[in-house]
Amino acid sequence: MTRRTAASVILLRTLVNYARAAGIGGHQVFDKWCAPCHAPGPNHPGTTALTALYKGTRPGALQERTDLNSSAITLAVRQGVYSMPFFRKTEISDAELDALIRYLANPAK
Repeated sequence: MTRRTAASVILLRTLVNYARAAGIGGHQVFDKWCAPCHAPGPNHPGTTALTALYKGTRPGALQERTDLNSSAITLAVRQGVYSMPFFRKTEISDAELDALIRYLANPAK
């Protein structure tokens, strides 16, 4: 494969990922990938674990947090944290991750 072909393939994949995520809001990404573990309530293991870890200093539910920043969210999604698995770009695209970050910055919208 030539460099030009490789660059074209990378560009095409990037455009496909952004096109795929164009109509998807951060709330939808959260509901699909995050809510099963991190939604509010006792039946969500991520929320339960974070509630125990923070001992009342911060909410365990991600939607209730005000201290999350893009770096922390990206690190958790792409590398995983504790028992949370990482998510590949084929699972959560960069565009979907950006939408998720915007949503968690202001989940009321």
